[in-house]
Amino acid sequence: MKTRSQKALFGCLLMFIIATSVGCEKKDDGSYVAPITRYEKINGKWQLTNLTQTDELAKATGGTLTQVALFSKFGFKDLQMTFNVDAQGEPTSYSVSGTAPELFAKSGFWSMDSPFTTGKTAKMYLYADEAKSQKTDELEVTTVPGATNVLELRLVRSSEGTPFLSYQFSLKPVE
Repeated sequence: MKTRSQKALFGCLLMFIIATSVGCEKKDDGSYVAPITRYEKINGKWQLTNLTQTDELAKATGGTLTQVALFSKFGFKDLQMTFNVDAQGEPTSYSVSGTAPELFAKSGFWSMDSPFTTGKTAKMYLYADEAKSQKTDELEVTTVPGATNVLELRLVRSSEGTPFLSYQFSLKPVE
């Protein structure tokens, strides 16, 4: 006849064996996947959904008319932007199509200050050449697609370091 302590020891030993055999099972959830970059999120064709011009000087000095909605004016409704990446996911060329006035070069090459989120407003640099040595403009990426499929870019015009005019572009992906 087994004693109580032997039964308890046998029970604990049995539980230990079950726990180690089940707990040590290695689950294969797939291979390592690199983090998603801003480039991947911005890559593709985008349709303008809203465009606002802001008088930064009036805004800074408390002027009355600081913003003008431009989306329904000057042919901006059909404006599309395309941002391309290469096979490695690195930024390459961009193009702007539509009949709207040119606010920055209609085609060229692009890059960003960082492929990943840094906690600061992201900068997108536009270049005239593939070597990316002739910068033509700089855009702020104020909203990156994520939970919502919205890309927002801000173009700021400055004189001697003082911003006087900005354009806020809201875009959605072309499906």
